Amino acid sequence: MRVWIQGRRLERVMSLFNQCESMLRFSFSKLNLSTLSQKESFDSREESVMSLFNQCESMKHLKQLHAHVIQTGLDQNLFVMGKIIVFCAVSEIGSMDYALSVFGEIENPDGFLWNTMIRGLGRTRQPEKAFEFYKKMQVKREVLDNFTYSFLVKVCGQLGSVLLGKQIHCNVLKHGVEEHVFVRNTLVHMYGMFKDIKTATHLFEEMPSSYVVAWNTIIDCNVYCGRYKEAIELFFRMWQRGVRPDDGTFVVTLSACAALGELDIGRRVHSCIDHTGLGNVVSVCNSLIDMYAKCGVVEAAYEIFNKMKVRNIVSWNTMIQALAMHGHGDEALELFSKMAEEKLATPDEVTFLGVLSACSHGGMVEDGRRYFYVMRRDYNIQPTIKHYGSMVDILGRAGLVEEAYQLIKSMPIECNSIVWRTLLAACRVHGNLELAERVRRHVSELEPDHSSDYVLLANMYASSGQWNKMARVRKSMHIRGVQKPKPGKSYIGFQPSHEVRFRLN
Repeated sequence: MRVWIQGRRLERVMSLFNQCESMLRFSFSKLNLSTLSQKESFDSREESVMSLFNQCESMKHLKQLHAHVIQTGLDQNLFVMGKIIVFCAVSEIGSMDYALSVFGEIENPDGFLWNTMIRGLGRTRQPEKAFEFYKKMQVKREVLDNFTYSFLVKVCGQLGSVLLGKQIHCNVLKHGVEEHVFVRNTLVHMYGMFKDIKTATHLFEEMPSSYVVAWNTIIDCNVYCGRYKEAIELFFRMWQRGVRPDDGTFVVTLSACAALGELDIGRRVHSCIDHTGLGNVVSVCNSLIDMYAKCGVVEAAYEIFNKMKVRNIVSWNTMIQALAMHGHGDEALELFSKMAEEKLATPDEVTFLGVLSACSHGGMVEDGRRYFYVMRRDYNIQPTIKHYGSMVDILGRAGLVEEAYQLIKSMPIECNSIVWRTLLAACRVHGNLELAERVRRHVSELEPDHSSDYVLLANMYASSGQWNKMARVRKSMHIRGVQKPKPGKSYIGFQPSHEVRFRLN
């Protein structure tokens, strides 16, 4: 069409549009595009077009509507074109390639369109392209506002580029938008992603009034950095200051309790959830199930699961994994069968990880083989390295180490050291020294200096009375400077400090 327009073949363009409209009346009745007319007033046409955007459910719908936008002369209307670009940039089914082509045809885009393009590019597989638009904005002397920098700071966190993040932070200060709540929260999050928790905390503490989003951000940063105790302390501090937590607060705080295995504190947080009336939120219930399961109270997790009025696939996955983790393999498989047979949710790759884990812990080899096959045949889910690892574990535990070895060799993806090491441990348990030597060679190609591999093989030689080979392995370990990791430490638990003692009243 663009070629015909440039060649002044306007009659051909209009003919194509008319054919398109005629076709759409039959094939796409959902969007009532036939009501759009060039005879309507400008405001009436704009209103008619805007009312149709809520009905768009795919890029096909959007492209058809875009064609009529051009036909009705609204292709330079920033409000209408903004709707098209927002759909492409924000919707999960949008296309930034299409957004780029649309944006390129707009003569004078405003700040909203520039910012939306930066936001959308930050969600793609090449988020660095957002900075190309940032440079274009600077060249064209467009206004850089708080939204521009919020999106750019978020991209810096995604990229993990500390230098770029600090440069954007300097520009934030230069343009005087550092006090804006969106920008400040995004800066806190960015430094958290850089694992610079000191700077993140400093920026948070500087905020004159911290809203729930700011508290959620700093708690999440501490969890991301493995500072679970500090995250829980922040939650108690937040509660004491009278800031009402939301579902996001509880999800991230419960993940900290689960990571520490802090059952008592997890129960206190659960009481707080009941107090705030958020006990029916699906994401909160999922987090409670996960917390109780990881703290060893699978009965409490199952009770919460049964009380849920609405469940999503995460709910089912979490409960299946919880049962599998605690050795309730039969119950886990029974729950999966109920979910699949009654079509309560569609299994995904995480579901089958839980199912295979249940088979592994329960020693159910045939069930494991069957579900590994069903995953591909019935649900078209291609096994990942984790699924293959689970299958190797199932076979290895049952002593079928040769079959496990052949499975690894037949994998369409490259095997990692974790899966090889799983098989090596199985060879140690079942005394298959010949296979262990082969597996050890594969592991050494990936991670030549991992101490456990040397120790396992040396112990196998010792068990079979091959002391010379055992000595050679130990000597090789010494020459390469490979050392056993430092002894582990036991963690008893902690109570919140006196200043932030949990108070329900």
